[in-house]
Amino acid sequence: MPGASTSTRTCSMIYLNDRLVPEDRALVPVFDHGFLYGDGIYETLRAYKGVVFRFREHIGRLFRSASMIGLAVPMSPEGIERAVYSTMEANGQKDAVIRITVSRGPGPVGLDPALCPGPTFVIISSDFRRYPPRYYRKGVGIAVVNTRRNFRGALDPKIKSLNFLNNILAKREAIDRGAYEAVMLNYRGYIAEGTVTNVFFVKDGILCTPSVDVGILDGITRGLIIDIAGDVGIEVSEGRFRKEALYNAQEVFISNTTMEVMPVAEVDDTKIADSPGRLTRLLHRAYRKNVSEYIKRHGYRLHSG
Repeated sequence: MPGASTSTRTCSMIYLNDRLVPEDRALVPVFDHGFLYGDGIYETLRAYKGVVFRFREHIGRLFRSASMIGLAVPMSPEGIERAVYSTMEANGQKDAVIRITVSRGPGPVGLDPALCPGPTFVIISSDFRRYPPRYYRKGVGIAVVNTRRNFRGALDPKIKSLNFLNNILAKREAIDRGAYEAVMLNYRGYIAEGTVTNVFFVKDGILCTPSVDVGILDGITRGLIIDIAGDVGIEVSEGRFRKEALYNAQEVFISNTTMEVMPVAEVDDTKIADSPGRLTRLLHRAYRKNVSEYIKRHGYRLHSG
């Protein structure tokens, strides 16, 4: 089951550096080190009814990534927030997927960051396109692939980097096997994460997910799901798990900012007994409730000043 795009191609206005420009004029130099070397960072956010969900958490992580690679973000968090909403407004969007990208910027060929006098800053907002409802009704298929997650001693997963080749290779494996998403193991053979998702499974009523210690990005949606599980009385185990734990699980699901909580029906050739399972459905309902409450709180603030 191949992956589906969650946003349309149309995004007529792009925020580039310090202003909104039409898409056909939103050009980045070929000497930009984001293009040449993948030297940069990004965040993906989702807006519901005109409100960007968990904006502060995403921007906090953007600045953390920037700090870890010695990159100066050319705008304050408040300035980025204004720019994001300006971009959505210019595109007439309420339900949107937003990508914020900061690259090292243009400079001569070479790896020294000092070659680049200033970063390139881009905001793209696209209409959110819903995932096929059958994915949530029946679940998707995932594959445990041979491509290993980058060793955190080589590239710290706390950096949400533009260099995605590791994930792309894993995604190619999943596509070749007819799976919706790939699950990568770390260099020691423990379950790490998907190409763009975090992984959860249920065993004996306990919600299990790989610990950040195995070398994964501390997903914002992942953290929210763990908090919600605690609020509704579900025991959570963050640890080190072999791939066999997925085969023997009663429920499996994957998560990220745009898909929220996506049930998994099959891992490799193993059918998951309960998809979507009771806890998966419960957590997704609770997640959606959290979104609704967030929209009410922050939508009021947004429209009142």
